[in-house]
Amino acid sequence: MKTAFLFPGQGSQYAGMGKSLADSYPEAARVFGAADEALGFALSQVCFEGPEEQLKLTENTQPALLAVSTAACTVLRGKGLTADYVAGHSLGEYSALVAAGSLDFADAVRLVRKRGRYMQEAVPAGVGAMAALLKLPEGKLEGVLNDAAQGEVVTAANLNSPDQIVIAGNASAVARAMELAKAAGARRAVSLPVSAPFHCPLMRPAQERLKTDLDAIRFRDLETPLINNWQAREIRTGAEAREGLYQQVPNPVRWNESIRTLAGLGVTRFIEVGAGAVLTGLLRNIDASLEGARFGEAEDWEKLSAAAAR
Repeated sequence: MKTAFLFPGQGSQYAGMGKSLADSYPEAARVFGAADEALGFALSQVCFEGPEEQLKLTENTQPALLAVSTAACTVLRGKGLTADYVAGHSLGEYSALVAAGSLDFADAVRLVRKRGRYMQEAVPAGVGAMAALLKLPEGKLEGVLNDAAQGEVVTAANLNSPDQIVIAGNASAVARAMELAKAAGARRAVSLPVSAPFHCPLMRPAQERLKTDLDAIRFRDLETPLINNWQAREIRTGAEAREGLYQQVPNPVRWNESIRTLAGLGVTRFIEVGAGAVLTGLLRNIDASLEGARFGEAEDWEKLSAAAAR
């Protein structure tokens, strides 16, 4: 049985995340301590206690989720559970690269804090928006986006599953796309409570600011191959890892295709490593025959170990 570790992105955070791991496993507590040291403030406290207002700030959310995923992955490895492949959703690709041995954790946690700040500052508050389109009939997306643009930006941001596509861009264009999608047969169009329009061309200023930081950090070749967001293809070199993180900023996360790529490589067991269960839910929607599990809290181990023993 081939196993893939999947690492969640922004939107999976919640106050209290990671606390049970740190309380139960010294190796997890050390990861949170390393994050605090790298950033120069108590990120662990923001994870464990909130408040939500602090945790949902993008520049805090991104390193917090990375820390929880890395702590959870460290525990799994201590228990002898390893992956044949890794993948991460948006921000989660940084967690995946830490797990794959390409990025040092301290470098990654500082990098994603800057990434969060750059993304937040790329578009003034209220100018951009994101929305989820649920069960939009196949073949309708391009027409909806083209008709909604009217000289503004609105593009696919997350191609999450056959039934869930997230769009991003100028707020007025996203609003038009929501109405057009419903008219085209989408079951629902839901505005998302996000602080910036991620993974669309409005993020190009953030992409260019991030490039300097990416170029300054060492990326090693991967010990575990990764399926990247940008191309939904397998990568193994440090150069490919750096380029993928650069290109993912204004381009869509091709998650549906990434999971299908992993399945095509023979992966049948997927473990979501970190906060929440968003990716486990998407997995069922992509292919109900694929086995999904999660590990982000200490209590998850009992169920995961029972599944691993089968």
